[in-house]
Amino acid sequence: MKFKYFVALAGFFFAISCWASESFVVKDIRVEGIQRTEAGTIFSYLPIKVGDTLDEAKATEAIKALYATGFFKDVRLKSESGVLIVEVDERPAIAQISINGAKEFEKDKLAEGLKQAGIAESRIFSRSLLERAEQELKRQYISRGKYAVKITTTTKPLERNRIGINFDIHEGRTARIKKINFVGNEQFKDSELRGLLVLRKPDLLSWFTKNDQYSKQKLGADLETLRSYYLDRGYLEFNIESTQVSITPDMRDIYITINVTEGAQYKVSDIKVAGELLIPEEEIRKLILFKAGQVFARQKLTESIKLITDRLGDDGYAFANVNASPELDYENRQAAFTFFIDPGRRVYVRRINISGNDRTRDEVIRREFRQMEGAWHSTKNINLSKQRVDRLAFFNSVNVETPAVPNKTDQVDINVKVEERPTGSIMFGAGYSDRQGLILNGSISQNNIFGTGNFFSLDVNTGAINKTYAASFTNPYFTVNGVSLGFDVYKRDVDTRPLTRFGEFKTETVGAGIRVGIPIAENDIVSIGLAAENTKLGIFENSPPRYVDFVREFGTSTNNFPLTISWARDRRDSAIWTTSGTTHRLFGEVSAPGGDLNYYKVSYHQKWFYPITDDLTLMINGEFGYGDGYTGKSLPFFKNFFAGGNNSVRGYDLNSLGPRDTVIPNTSNSALNSRLFAVGASKRVVGNIELMYPVPFMKDDRSLRLSAFLDGGTTFNHFSELNNFMRYSAGIALTWVSPMGPLKVSLAQPLNDVPADNLQRFQFMFGQQF
Repeated sequence: MKFKYFVALAGFFFAISCWASESFVVKDIRVEGIQRTEAGTIFSYLPIKVGDTLDEAKATEAIKALYATGFFKDVRLKSESGVLIVEVDERPAIAQISINGAKEFEKDKLAEGLKQAGIAESRIFSRSLLERAEQELKRQYISRGKYAVKITTTTKPLERNRIGINFDIHEGRTARIKKINFVGNEQFKDSELRGLLVLRKPDLLSWFTKNDQYSKQKLGADLETLRSYYLDRGYLEFNIESTQVSITPDMRDIYITINVTEGAQYKVSDIKVAGELLIPEEEIRKLILFKAGQVFARQKLTESIKLITDRLGDDGYAFANVNASPELDYENRQAAFTFFIDPGRRVYVRRINISGNDRTRDEVIRREFRQMEGAWHSTKNINLSKQRVDRLAFFNSVNVETPAVPNKTDQVDINVKVEERPTGSIMFGAGYSDRQGLILNGSISQNNIFGTGNFFSLDVNTGAINKTYAASFTNPYFTVNGVSLGFDVYKRDVDTRPLTRFGEFKTETVGAGIRVGIPIAENDIVSIGLAAENTKLGIFENSPPRYVDFVREFGTSTNNFPLTISWARDRRDSAIWTTSGTTHRLFGEVSAPGGDLNYYKVSYHQKWFYPITDDLTLMINGEFGYGDGYTGKSLPFFKNFFAGGNNSVRGYDLNSLGPRDTVIPNTSNSALNSRLFAVGASKRVVGNIELMYPVPFMKDDRSLRLSAFLDGGTTFNHFSELNNFMRYSAGIALTWVSPMGPLKVSLAQPLNDVPADNLQRFQFMFGQQF
């Protein structure tokens, strides 16, 4: 490298030495030696113009300027009768690049890496840049475990001082981790420690995870995981002495050795609190998650510091500093901790700044905030505000930062940055089902119409069984206090004759309703609704007896005024990518006086989300429904509960679980045998256990999620029937919050089905039913 610099410097001084003429006035400028470069390009860089007086200083400046372009290997200046002659020797330009033998990477990706290293078509060729590019290619292959890769680079001169570059790549085999050894561990077995690491020997999933390929970054993360494992179990003196990574001469097998010093296990002997205590010491001690006599755990120490810091932040001390100082008793293997608390200055929020909301109005976000401008800083209110904005489901991500105001010690700003997601959809579709025939559907929905946060939808669905025409509107902030107001208009037609699993009947329902939601607490809302609807019933010769009896009692046309009352609590951390929290919903429906029907229905629905790791979330769902008639009347059969399908017990056909009714056909149709029909029931129970995790290689996409599930549920009229009708299934599912609506796909295996059950192992659901 020093030799190259010497050659370049010698060339430069040689060019200077070529200038030995006296100063003169430049009458003209002529360029010689160019093949590709335009003369005008040289004139644009040349700091000398016609009419200038050229002397040695200006000649030196001119040569430096032309060398600095990188276009030329050599530059010389001459004079001839007042004419300045610029002689140049151009560097070759890269005309073409070919890459042969690449299989591990796409050629476009390799070409992009070469470009970043300075090698690309039309650029000036440089031997040093070529060597740098070759090293970049090797780096990319080594990152994939291709340590045996060999790259041969050749250049070919072309006309007009151009050059072609050819990269011949022999990738070789991918090196795999052969063994991971631990030295110095006595308390934990090698197998237990290896189980903590991401890096591992090849297994059945290695082709997918690539965890059998060595990576310096992965090893660094694994070492930190190992350190945390020991510190969380009281080994305060644990240390990783060294790590050795070696590869066999054939570049195929990698051996990793980790040398550790475990030290002794420490217990907590005492806990003290010191510093400026602005909150009672008793309250602070409740936030410390470990007690004297327990084995020390760094995770509990870190979480305790966070809890104390957040508690001080609730009172406005946004920059509180909490440190836990250990005092080690090496002889007795004990550690005493003193929590030093420095609350700092109390600060308040100057402004709330919102960015990223191109469609959504600022007020839609601001009305969800519980931290007010001009008020004392509150960590609790800021976190709650972030959760409420996230639960709107208008944004893919919500990030909140609280930087200090410049030149102010008692003020902070809240910067809210959101990434909007599509909240509306226009969908038209057609499909064919052997049970429903031709199905046409279309919908227009917008959860955030005109950026106001209001919801509007218009749905049309046609089929041989279900026909729906519905319009809905909801204003979630009809009043400034968060009282919502909504309207519904609908027409629903059901004709079960094309189905083989239902008793035959037909209903035509037309209705309209109004809804009011009243917030009674931060996460609780009570909703009251009243609707008026008319239902026309049709029965057939193969209708179950209970359907026939209902028509005899109530007639073929009924008026109903359903009054609904519900309570909902939502404490999820996010509406789209939920990792923790709970939801509760208690719903009641009763027929109001003045109608033809007398019935009531009550249902309770609860979901619980628990984060097992950063990527794994456990969801437990439970549902129970109960309905009956009053004043001597029965529950209408079309108000029964149903179970089975994507929203209850997957693997079984939609609404096919529970009691069945037998229809004995009319003797005039001897070809028709007796059949069993699912008719629903007055009670419903459903339970789901689901382990949710992100799609591999798409962990940052909050719209896609995989899960493994266990479902159970049914409908029944008497508790003695529960064991007979209860059904279970297990499987995997994919949920996608797509721009066109939520899509759920599941593959389930029924666990205790009987021959009479209607199975449907593969199921999908697109959008939401009205």
